[in-house]
Amino acid sequence: MRILVTGGSGLVGKYLQKILPDAFYISTKDGDLTDIKFVRWMISSYTPDVVIHLAAKVGGIKDNIAKPVDYFEDNILMNTNILKVSHEYKVKHFIGILSTCIYPDVVENYPMKEEDMFLGPPTPTNFSYGYAKRCLAVQIDAYNKQYGTKYNYLIPCNLYGEFDNFENENKMHFITALLYKIKNAKDNKIELLGTGKPLRQFMYAGDFADIIKLVVDNNITESFNVAPDFNYSIKEMAELAIKAINPELKINFSNPELDGQYRKDVDNSKMKNLLSNFKFTSLEEGILRTYYNE
Repeated sequence: MRILVTGGSGLVGKYLQKILPDAFYISTKDGDLTDIKFVRWMISSYTPDVVIHLAAKVGGIKDNIAKPVDYFEDNILMNTNILKVSHEYKVKHFIGILSTCIYPDVVENYPMKEEDMFLGPPTPTNFSYGYAKRCLAVQIDAYNKQYGTKYNYLIPCNLYGEFDNFENENKMHFITALLYKIKNAKDNKIELLGTGKPLRQFMYAGDFADIIKLVVDNNITESFNVAPDFNYSIKEMAELAIKAINPELKINFSNPELDGQYRKDVDNSKMKNLLSNFKFTSLEEGILRTYYNE
């Protein structure tokens, strides 16, 4: 089975390289996925049976607010090109990787199920990115309906891990940014944006890579949320990390308007039915792995 992974040098891609060493990994240095000519060359050259589409333009809240056009257009173009060309070249299994950012900013009932996706608009702080990712779900479902393909998408909660971007604060996921601030703390304090009240599910990215491999190995073609059961506040996660690494540190919260979405936890019951024996890495263990191995 020939497997092609886009976004192969990113956070999840590097974990996949460990467990799917024979797959082909494409990153930005290889070409531009917003260019359909390159995408056609890529698919025709590698002739994959399976495409795992990890590639995306991602960033923090500030960057999403400042560059909404970039986050919408780049992701729409990448998603459309890779899906369209995968179908043209008769790729058997396409797996699109989305984000819980696709879900509505606010719903009546939590955690959110897969069918709640269209109950309202995504959160304003990363509206363009959330909508672009939601569009990929629409596209994949449309291909299945019109052409009878068995493509699917996975909707992971927030991710973190050793292979995250530790060089650019605008590109860091929250846990990574938190650990970066702990490592570089001055005067025994760190500053975090917002109030610390929003709730988040966070998953060790190595766990998500393991789930992707299980989906491929077992030819699972259903789409589903991927998240552990635990759902902590930003403040709780920060306190947990500080306790594990440097208990002397204090937290100062600022810019409450940058809280972002209050909660976006998702229901994982469908995943549990499909992968009943899967065990997630605890947040404490994942934080320690990430901090001491980065």
